[in-house]
Amino acid sequence: MKKTLKIVMGILLCSGVGYLSSIVTRSSLTTWYPQIEKPWFNPPNAVFPIVWPILYILMGIAVGMVWAKRAAAESLVRKALIVFGVQLLLNALWSILFFGLQNPKLAFFELVVLLVAVIFCGRQFYKISPWAAYLLVPYVLWLSFAGILNFSIWMLNPQP
Repeated sequence: MKKTLKIVMGILLCSGVGYLSSIVTRSSLTTWYPQIEKPWFNPPNAVFPIVWPILYILMGIAVGMVWAKRAAAESLVRKALIVFGVQLLLNALWSILFFGLQNPKLAFFELVVLLVAVIFCGRQFYKISPWAAYLLVPYVLWLSFAGILNFSIWMLNPQP
C-alpha cells in the first residue's frame, strides 16, 4: 500500500474514533456539562470541535507515516502501531468516563495514563520517523492542558 493511502487510512481511523467519542459527548454538552462548575480558563465549547479534528488529522498523518515504514523496520513499526492503538482506545475511553459517566475524577486519572501512553507512543514513533513523533506534540500539549482543566473541574465539582 502506498504511503498516501496509509496516511488517509490513519486519518479516517482517528477521525472515526473522534466521531464515536463525540456521540457520547453530545448529550452531556446540553445537560450535565453546562450545569457543572468550570475554571476561569475553560475554553468556550466552540473551541473543542475545532481543536480535536486538527489533532485527529495530525495523529492520522503520524500513524500513516509510521505504518508506511513497516517494510523497513517491521518489529519496531508493529510495536509502535500497538502503542498507538492503545492510546487511541484510551482517548475514546476518556469521553466515556468524563461525559458518559460524568465522572471527572476517574476521567482525570485515565487522562494521566493516556498522556503517558501518548508520550511513549511518540518515543516509539521517533525511532521510526522523527516527523511522525513531532506531529504528536500538539496532541501532548492539548492533553496536558486538558489534564489541568479536567483536574480543575474535578476539584470544583467534588463527587461522593
